Amino acid sequence: MPPAVPGPILRRRRLGIELRRLREQAGLTGDQVIERIGWASASKLSRLENGRSRPDPDDVDVLLTLYDADDEQRAELTAITHEAGDMRGWLRNFPVMTQQQRAFAELEAGCAEISEYNPVLVPGLLQTPGYARHRILSAAQVAAEAGDPDGEDPETEVRARQSRQSLLTRSDAPRYTVVLEEAALGRRAGPPEVLHEQLVHLCELALLPNVTPRLLLRDTPVGDWYLPPTAFSVYRFVDPLDPETLAIEGGFTDVMSTDLNTLNRYKVVFEWLCSSALSASDTLSWLIEATGRLTGTAVESTAAYGPATAPTQRRQGSGRLTTER
Repeated sequence: MPPAVPGPILRRRRLGIELRRLREQAGLTGDQVIERIGWASASKLSRLENGRSRPDPDDVDVLLTLYDADDEQRAELTAITHEAGDMRGWLRNFPVMTQQQRAFAELEAGCAEISEYNPVLVPGLLQTPGYARHRILSAAQVAAEAGDPDGEDPETEVRARQSRQSLLTRSDAPRYTVVLEEAALGRRAGPPEVLHEQLVHLCELALLPNVTPRLLLRDTPVGDWYLPPTAFSVYRFVDPLDPETLAIEGGFTDVMSTDLNTLNRYKVVFEWLCSSALSASDTLSWLIEATGRLTGTAVESTAAYGPATAPTQRRQGSGRLTTER
């Protein structure tokens, strides 16, 4: 099982935030700190405060002494420093992990809540091995055509993705809400048997108490005709002092940010998406019926799960679409 504590990268960010706060509290500029400590490069402090380098416990101890940190602060930040540097120990919690999957695994560890949207793909936490394999192989073909072949073995990547997925079934699993566009589950996603397996898997995941999939039908408007430009995920952590993090998935490049203004915009977008998407029960009905259609055996699910139709919508005074539950 993945650890129920944040990964090293998040610990580095938390440490950096606390070190910067203590420096400012001490009334010191970065240049003054470098001068008093005698470090050769000002970038060393910058990398520490921005969470971009593995912290040396001795360096952190020197800073805490300079900032006159009290015993409680010193004990807390010393523990965080060791967690931030123990990448090897943290990775032992996973049966297999690759560089490509590591950044997301680190964000997911220690989460209390994950909110995710994807217009064209089933997110990695929900993918079956077959679906993941097709996604990885198709991306590898693009890289090869561009003259930049991916060095990772596809089967290792598939296993690494599966290793991340145990997050959703552990005893302290985070609350996970995902909004999927109808197009993400269309027949372009893969061969019929792969898509069928993926739909069945989504039905099973939808029954977990902490997992809430929401389907956005292709013709349903969002907000005042808003079109989300990209896939994204928002992570909130068990420790409220760990900064909420936004991950923007761009296909070939991923961007991560803790900027509050940016985060708040994406939170608003996610609220709009949820307001326009099918309810959780209607989403499950849709998934069951889609599975039946794909196998050529229509499944009559309305008796057990309710009608798989779009919810009635109304406009508030602000023009936002809201859903009648």
